[in-house]
Amino acid sequence: MASNLVVRMTDGSRIKRQSYSRLVSDLRSFSVKINRLPKLIIELTDRCNNNCQHCYINRPAQDLQAIDMEMKTDFIKNLILQAADLGCLDLRFTGGEPLLREDFSELYHFSRINGFKVLVSTNARLITPDLASLFKNFPPGQPIDITVYGMSSETYDKVSRMKGSYEEFRRGVNLLVENHIDFVLRMAVLPDNQSDVPAYEDWIKNLFHDKQKPVYVTNFSLRARHDDPKKDHRIRKIRGTPEKMVEVAARAEHYSGELRDFCRQYSGLISDKIFECGFGQSVSIDAYGFAQGCLLLRHPDFLYTLHAGTLAEAILTFFPKFSNRRARHPFFLSRCAHCYLRGLCELCPGHSWMEHGTLDTPVEFQCRVAHAHARRLGLLTVGESGWEIADWQSRLDGVRYITSFVDKLKIHANI
Repeated sequence: MASNLVVRMTDGSRIKRQSYSRLVSDLRSFSVKINRLPKLIIELTDRCNNNCQHCYINRPAQDLQAIDMEMKTDFIKNLILQAADLGCLDLRFTGGEPLLREDFSELYHFSRINGFKVLVSTNARLITPDLASLFKNFPPGQPIDITVYGMSSETYDKVSRMKGSYEEFRRGVNLLVENHIDFVLRMAVLPDNQSDVPAYEDWIKNLFHDKQKPVYVTNFSLRARHDDPKKDHRIRKIRGTPEKMVEVAARAEHYSGELRDFCRQYSGLISDKIFECGFGQSVSIDAYGFAQGCLLLRHPDFLYTLHAGTLAEAILTFFPKFSNRRARHPFFLSRCAHCYLRGLCELCPGHSWMEHGTLDTPVEFQCRVAHAHARRLGLLTVGESGWEIADWQSRLDGVRYITSFVDKLKIHANI
């Protein structure tokens, strides 16, 4: 893009900015002087037009209290401009269902003309011809991210708990296809739709002509705001067994290779620090104007109000002070701090907070899932625990050797 950009400000005025390519260059130069914000996630709303069995955050679509508390349009635009000044180029709009916002098109257009690549996470039910036209004229720059809840009205509506939701979902996807707009699909696999997995795989194959592979969501968190014990109970019931979750995940074409690569990079973490995950490097903003160093961690002590501060203060001053926080929970210190599978289980303060309301209590279910993956990969045998393994380094080296050998075979075969 060689021409200058005309950018609309939050007060409605217009200024002429330099070309997008020059803007990116200047932002990267700026990032040498200041910590650049690599990605910004904005939850536009907690509300959703689905009421899914497994959802960790949804509120009713017409929740008037939530609507009144949500960030206003100009406030969000100001945050987007702050992110641009911090060198951010990647923006994600999520929820709840972000398309419920009446100002979604306005916020999306504002983000695109200010140079952001925008990832939209949606159930696709509210995609209209006008919105598809907007995506076509101003491509997001990243594929739209759509979650699938079933492959028939019976299964989809049973998971979403909204009659007619399947037809709207398919209509939204078809509008994207007709307008040649890039999107990705991932299926949330629950007991009520697990029988649809083969149909989902066939659909992906035909829809994308083998250029996109099936993706599955099988790990479901409890309520992020600790607001509904009954929903927490339901989520626990639909999780299934760790072995069943691993069985579904292993259907992915490159399951073994990709998970071995993950283990090669992230397993073997022996530490009592609770933040080993880049906390605060990227920022999430909830629907009410609080910055979070992690999308999942809504502990009140770790929330920064942007109504009284700035994104720069959040990433440069507020979040860094937590980086050396150490665990105190005895199970964490005796097990997790010495477990070479810790990267595989994804234990973090966010998951601990959602499960237990603490920052360092191990999440037993995630631990069991990680051990099931490890057994399938040959990193553990039946009865072994990750924190008891003395020769963990040699086991990880074995994973490295296997991955390297497979890579060489692929090169030799010109794959």
